[in-house]
Amino acid sequence: MPKVITARAAARFVGLSASTLAKLRLNGNGPIYCKLGRRVLYRPADLEQWLESRTTRDTSDADARFLKALTVAHPR
Repeated sequence: MPKVITARAAARFVGLSASTLAKLRLNGNGPIYCKLGRRVLYRPADLEQWLESRTTRDTSDADARFLKALTVAHPR
């Protein structure tokens, strides 16, 4: 496994579209990423950790968390 992968590959890795991953990145709710110049790259271990943090047993909790992640911007 490479040390870093592209945003497009990261989106496939976590099962999201590239645009959804970009929205999550913009709002600060997505997985940790690296910026190298203009390139956005992800470490597979960070993607795995983010996926683990999204694990839930209650569908209403998961739906609410996902919708909030897409709509709420974190203060900077």
